[in-house]
Amino acid sequence: MILLHTTRVRRRRLGVAAAAAGLLATMLAAGPAAAIPDPGDATARESISTNESAETRAAIRDGEIPGVDEVVHSDNIEHVTNIPKDAITGTNSDLAFQGRYAFAGNYDGFVIYDISNPKRPKTVSQVLCPGSQNDITVSGDLLFLSTDSSRSDNSCNSTSQPATEKSSWEGMKIFDISDKRNPKYVAAVETACGSHTHTLVPERRNVYVYVSSYSPNAAFPDCRPPHDGISVIKVPRKAPEKSAIVNFPVLFPGEGPDGGGNPGSPTNPGVSKTTGCHDITVLPSKDLAAGACMGDGILFDIEDPEHPRVIDRVQDNVNFAFWHSASFNQKANKVVFTDELGGGSAATCNAEIGPNRGADGIYDIVGKGDKRKLVFRSYFKISRHQAVTENCVAHNGSLIPVKGRDIMVQAWYQGGVSVWDFTDSSKPKEIAYFERGPLTTDRLSVAGSWSAYYYNGYIYSNDMAKGFDVLKISDRRTDAGAKVRMHELNVQTQPDYFDDFDD
Repeated sequence: MILLHTTRVRRRRLGVAAAAAGLLATMLAAGPAAAIPDPGDATARESISTNESAETRAAIRDGEIPGVDEVVHSDNIEHVTNIPKDAITGTNSDLAFQGRYAFAGNYDGFVIYDISNPKRPKTVSQVLCPGSQNDITVSGDLLFLSTDSSRSDNSCNSTSQPATEKSSWEGMKIFDISDKRNPKYVAAVETACGSHTHTLVPERRNVYVYVSSYSPNAAFPDCRPPHDGISVIKVPRKAPEKSAIVNFPVLFPGEGPDGGGNPGSPTNPGVSKTTGCHDITVLPSKDLAAGACMGDGILFDIEDPEHPRVIDRVQDNVNFAFWHSASFNQKANKVVFTDELGGGSAATCNAEIGPNRGADGIYDIVGKGDKRKLVFRSYFKISRHQAVTENCVAHNGSLIPVKGRDIMVQAWYQGGVSVWDFTDSSKPKEIAYFERGPLTTDRLSVAGSWSAYYYNGYIYSNDMAKGFDVLKISDRRTDAGAKVRMHELNVQTQPDYFDDFDD
């Protein structure tokens, strides 16, 4: 267990103007990432100058930022425990939950934890199955795993292989988890441009899977432009081996080789060109979905899950570089979109980047039916500036189910975990936080919380480098959320917490 440390008062802001300005210029000049804007295979390292390294060490000495690996948090959060990586040593990614189990994705496979006692989670099984980024979900006896790296075949023994080779494979893997100690690989479906993330739309007999992928290339036989939609897979629960793609709805119709999405640079400098979606969140109880699609945010109707239909589309060509993920509030009259400026591997939580880039964008949903529109209200970003050696930007989070309030817990990579209230769409505010000090002081190392989700009274965080963290928030504004008990939670398949929960 990692020892707790009390919060230190930060006495001044980091003076990293030159470093941050140079990094941002590099990001903007480079344009959208050619492959995976997320941290890749955790090998990314950004060299920093001797002066920048010295400045980071001085900031630690002055109490401006925590020390290397030091844990700090607000008074209303407890760091319950940490489970370091074991046999599966790659980059930790997303989380899913079912009953007393947590399922943790990793670029090398996945781990199943028994969290019946959140203070002492136990490792139930570890499955080696490389294929970044292994985005993970569960439904009933099935577990779904995304592969968005070109592999020699669809097995768990595959090796890396160039996407220029026709025989290469990327897509969706399906496991039977009826025996949590012995998951069995039962099916695979290849999808165009792989599966960076996926979202479940579960029904009684079938599970529909919305596969998000992007960055086509004319040299890739299985991923050529235009790639302006998503793959829809139908999975029969009783016969997952019959899973198949049933539709590829075009979400960005338009003329030209890339369809009608955001053209990106040079038309919109520093903005990703839309060549698919990064992530989709569905709200089945309302037949709604929100898509974060590189240069665009979309709202669509999923009453017919095989044929999702776009209702509205928005862009932010001033402050959003890469539309990464989306979350509805409980009443489905707001959407929080995240901007993953720098692809998750840059230091963007500082005064020079500012409060409106690499942030959350809060949008109200106004109107009814097909006339519903997304209307921008404000940005939210953590105010605790991070070191030049810390990758930090808005990433994955979930609602904390409190009636009458819109409260969310969210991961910020090395910026840690933030709990914030957006009940007033125009005036969001942070109410709690947890973070570690920088992983290093001499280089930019990719680490930190990939996902931070609230499940049955606790916050669970999958730290890319440090492992599986359990947090407990004790605050009158969030305490009611502990009464909501879920049987299953895939955050991108957002539940109606107050109709679906078990008293």
